[in-house]
Parts: sequence; structure tokens; C-alpha cells
Amino acid sequence: MARLADLSMDEFLQAAIDEARIGWDSGGIPIGSVIVHEGKIIGRGHNKRVQQGSPTLHGEMDALENAGRLSANVYRESTIYTTLSPCSMCTGAILLYGIPRVIVGENRTFQGEEELLRSRGVEVTVIDDPTCVSLMERMISERPELWNEDIGEE
Repeated sequence: MARLADLSMDEFLQAAIDEARIGWDSGGIPIGSVIVHEGKIIGRGHNKRVQQGSPTLHGEMDALENAGRLSANVYRESTIYTTLSPCSMCTGAILLYGIPRVIVGENRTFQGEEELLRSRGVEVTVIDDPTCVSLMERMISERPELWNEDIGEE
């Protein structure tokens, strides 16, 4: 049983990584996310702040947008996978919709609001995936000004 769970986790994290690569390849920030309900991806997205000139279109927000308008029960039974630890804004959306589980690809390059999520009863699992780390390290190295803009730094 644990092996099936591990396989699914890898499949869904890989889907989030694929989204992150789409974001990077299209000139943006390599952060991707998928929302999973009953073993199926119901929403996927990547950071599109650069591509769409949006101040709020982070990977998790794009995945929520692409999941569409769903009943609260669906979100309360879902898991969100994200390649990077969720920022304050994305954490707020996770809490607002009552998503009970967050799988984080990595939190070395950015430590988001994991403790806030945990304090509100959300199960947070950090995978520390080397692909997620290398995507972010490359972006931070090659485009530090873009990264600082994304996290609200000078």
C-alpha cells in the first residue's frame, strides 16, 4: 500500500515539475503545481507572473484557477503539490479553500509559510527533490532580479 502511495506521489510531483519547466521555458519562474482529488489531477499550473504581467499568478494560484469553480468538498478532499514552499499568498489560498495536504518539492531556496499551514491543521510534507532545488537555484543564479521581484524583495 505504501508503495502505491509513493508511486502516485512521484507521478504528481513530476507533473508539478513538468509545469515548472514550462514556466521556465516560456521566460518565467520555474514553479509548478498540481491539485489532486481522488487520484486524479483536477488543476495544474505554473507561475505566469512574467508571461501575463500578473502580480498574483503564482504556480499554486494558476493551478487553482485552472481547476475552476468546484464545491468546497472537493478542495477539502484534495492535495496540492508544489515544487516550492508556498508563499504567504498561496498559503492563504490553501487555507481559504481548506486543502488539507500540501506536498512541497523543496524548501531550501525559499522557506514559505509551512509553519502557518501546520498550525492550521494542514499536513505538510517536504520531499527535498533535487530537480526542484536545481530548477530554483538556476533561476536565482541566472535571474536574481526576477526572483527578488517574485518574493517581494528589493
